[in-house]
Amino acid sequence: MTPPTHTDLEALIHLARSLGASEAQILASRDIPVEDHLADLCREPQCRNFGQSPSCPPHVGGPEAFRKFQMNFPQAIIVRLIVPSSVLFSNERRGIMGLLHEIVAGIEQEAVQGGFSRAKAFAGGSCKQIFCQDQEDCQVLSNGGKCRNPDQARPSLSGFGINVSQLMKVCGWPAEIKSKTESLTDPLSWVAGLVLLG
Repeated sequence: MTPPTHTDLEALIHLARSLGASEAQILASRDIPVEDHLADLCREPQCRNFGQSPSCPPHVGGPEAFRKFQMNFPQAIIVRLIVPSSVLFSNERRGIMGLLHEIVAGIEQEAVQGGFSRAKAFAGGSCKQIFCQDQEDCQVLSNGGKCRNPDQARPSLSGFGINVSQLMKVCGWPAEIKSKTESLTDPLSWVAGLVLLG
């Protein structure tokens, strides 16, 4: 198979935006900030999603595993979805987080077809809360069954210790977003994901 080219990377950026990402860019994987203590926060104080899905602690490899990924995946595409802050504290949050997972999963699938055969996507949020909130449990964990949403659900950034706020700075994206169209009473916020390319 022919190695992916710069044109292929630009195509993935274009795809990310066409799927709904507000911003997307290529970054060297080694520049993704990973901190052990951030993954520890999943355990103490324990996140309500802890142990609820195979994409969250203690079922993921954490910072140590992600650092190994960084050594084996030279590049990543980082995506950000900008939304009104109020949406993230409303019933619409689940839909926004679902869209984020679908964006990175779509990029991952296209990257695999384009020559990045080991592409691996990550996104903010717990897949249990996003896709299976109405189910009593995750059937992968409860009985070794198949994931109900394998084409969308991806591992959580938090469980791998990724410092997402610092990652935004590395990308040159401001943590605080000012908009000419949004009022001061409804400021903008964001959620993020990434796809390792290798």
